[in-house]
Amino acid sequence: MGPKIFNTLSRKKEPFETIVDGQVRMYVCGPTVYDQAHIGHAMSSIVFDVIRRYLEYRGYQVRHVMNYTDVDDKIIARANELGQDPIQLAQRYVEEYERHLHELNILPPGVQPRVSGEIEGIVGMVKGLLEAEHAYRVNGDVYFDVGRDPNYGKLSGRRLEEMQPGTRLEIDERKRHPADFALWKSAKPGEPSWESPWGRGRPGWHIECSAMSLHHLGDQIDIHGGGNDLIFPHHENEIAQTESLTGRQFSRFWVHNGMMQLNGETMSKSTGNMLPISEFLQQHEAEVLRLIVLNSHYRSPLAFSSEIAEAAAKGLERLRSALKPAETGSVGEGGPAEKDLAEAVATAQADFEAAMDDDFNTPQALGSLYELVRSTNLARDRGVRQSELQVAQQKLLELAGVLGLRLAGRVAPDPRLAGMVEVLVEIRDELRAAEQWELADRIRQRLAAQGIQLEDGKHGTSWRQG
Repeated sequence: MGPKIFNTLSRKKEPFETIVDGQVRMYVCGPTVYDQAHIGHAMSSIVFDVIRRYLEYRGYQVRHVMNYTDVDDKIIARANELGQDPIQLAQRYVEEYERHLHELNILPPGVQPRVSGEIEGIVGMVKGLLEAEHAYRVNGDVYFDVGRDPNYGKLSGRRLEEMQPGTRLEIDERKRHPADFALWKSAKPGEPSWESPWGRGRPGWHIECSAMSLHHLGDQIDIHGGGNDLIFPHHENEIAQTESLTGRQFSRFWVHNGMMQLNGETMSKSTGNMLPISEFLQQHEAEVLRLIVLNSHYRSPLAFSSEIAEAAAKGLERLRSALKPAETGSVGEGGPAEKDLAEAVATAQADFEAAMDDDFNTPQALGSLYELVRSTNLARDRGVRQSELQVAQQKLLELAGVLGLRLAGRVAPDPRLAGMVEVLVEIRDELRAAEQWELADRIRQRLAAQGIQLEDGKHGTSWRQG
């Protein structure tokens, strides 16, 4: 049995079968870079990072493409407001977002195309749609004709005859149908523009992702991803224009993450209801944000609050608690404790894979890791030696790594300090035995100031760095 993934197109979980055996072609819609990215953007990137990591863990070769929209109405408006060049403004925010991806331990996509660098392919696609009579020209603009696509609306479940102009459909009397959308926009003064057979202009929003996916992944892909706010009209329009051009199914699976909410509303740069990634990382380590996302199923909405962040931080420390070394003087209980721990390791891995195979159920996958933590800490209390604990600890690190969680960095002891710390721990034990509590506490306090935490247990004192 392999993974099952919920497909927005079919509205059900389906066995994950790729177009080419063992290979996954995945395109994910990236941010429109006109302002600081917020943790809702990070949520989407984390979700698809976890999906990629798990598929690679399962043995697939994943080619991951994530675009940057660096040509857009919002970018142009913001650049005009600030008196800056739109492309340069977008470049600054692309660089900032890529720093955040690194800070959040998100694997860099194999290709990160930008609209400004894909104009030739976009123009070629628009030309092909015009030649196939799926598009029409109006005074230098080019529109896709939704009436020519009998399957329009299949992703969102919307009926074409019910679609009326409004907030999601641009009102333009020149269009044949309110749902028709711009493939190419004629140039306006002060806007970036490029040459085309229809005069200077720039791409419409929807055509860019189709063109980049076709360029970097081919006519058909296995997974197309993004936030569920993109289902209509963006992804609906991508399907229409791509399949009208190629005559083939565009994407085998459509995968959408839920939205992150703040103050009861979806995070949005346009409304200002947002928490920038940079601000979050000033207050918390990156693993806290990843754990917040993992604690909720990716298709569900996720409410953010300081209480949720605190709970995630505590959960992170709980995971890390299993990496503490065996207590000083542990001699091992023998067979039963070791056998129980080995069974716990096997169970954790099986439960983890079962959860992730079920549409990437990260809350259940985390539950299997917490159970392994419980078993590992119990084994330490039973006197299991470090050599016996290490198998469980390595399995925890491996499975946490599949979720992109970095656990070892805060707890792995610095080998240059290990000898000195062990000497100080021995001296402190002798001071405690002599009831010289003040001196013993001073050693604990001085070590804590250097990031060394001491923990007293029934088998002696253990320590950890971080």
